[in-house]
Amino acid sequence: MRDPRRRALLIVNRQARNGGAALDEALAVLTAAGWGLQEATCREGETPADVIRRHAAEAFTAVILGGGDGTLNGAAPALVETGLPFGILPLGTANDLARSLGIEPDPVAAAQVIAAGLLRPIDLGEVNGHLFFNVASIGFSAHLARGLGREEKKRWGKLGYALAAFRLLRRTRPFTAWITHDGVTEKVKTIQVSVGNGRHYGGGMTVASNARPDDGKLDVYSLELDHWWRLLALLPFLRRGTHGQWRDVRAFPTTACEVRTRRPMQVNTDGELTAKTPARFRLRPKAVRVFAPAFPLGEPLP
Repeated sequence: MRDPRRRALLIVNRQARNGGAALDEALAVLTAAGWGLQEATCREGETPADVIRRHAAEAFTAVILGGGDGTLNGAAPALVETGLPFGILPLGTANDLARSLGIEPDPVAAAQVIAAGLLRPIDLGEVNGHLFFNVASIGFSAHLARGLGREEKKRWGKLGYALAAFRLLRRTRPFTAWITHDGVTEKVKTIQVSVGNGRHYGGGMTVASNARPDDGKLDVYSLELDHWWRLLALLPFLRRGTHGQWRDVRAFPTTACEVRTRRPMQVNTDGELTAKTPARFRLRPKAVRVFAPAFPLGEPLP
């Protein structure tokens, strides 16, 4: 029997790498849990946020997003505007937000999390008005995002990140940046500046070993490496989130910062190029609510 409190707008990115994976089974789990689902699609040129706004007056109690981190990022502005909680059916290449929240990559298991009805408030990052769940980066990651096409990601998955990174690595050169935070400005020579809100990003990297998307802080790091090959040595530490222990990695927590460069450079937010330097970052604490496992915290659906 459908629960009137459980009426969801369903937005699925059918072009996501796993866009058809176990989707019918996942939706069956939600229907059995009393959810009434109405699927809506993005018209040409629309983002998921546009779809949510278009249906905002239709008394939905939640939004369920099937796709990868790009789909979630595209929905973020409207989730903030409407205050609607959202659920995740991970269908993308990396599914970094789902991983940060402890949601399994299997859509059926993810649907069971939504069906359990536990809501968790999480933070968002913002750069020049653009919201992000996981991380925003300037330098190497932004070049990687520009060079990694959607078809390549869909065909090769996480391996696509590795292949594109290897091609790019030897061409990478340091750039000069000025990082202002907590009343100080630091001039750095770096190959990448990253500002993280969540824990995971880039299909396997970790912002910081203790980072959480609900911890009320941004985690910033700057890779100030002399030679590109040192990034290979640093890779295991980047995967564990312990890179801040290296002497040529600057790392600190904050709630706001600014990054300036000699010339405008692109900013990669959750895998999409959305902004340019000068880049002003800030934390949006407890900006949205998401269906997630009870650990480490959760609140029952009202």
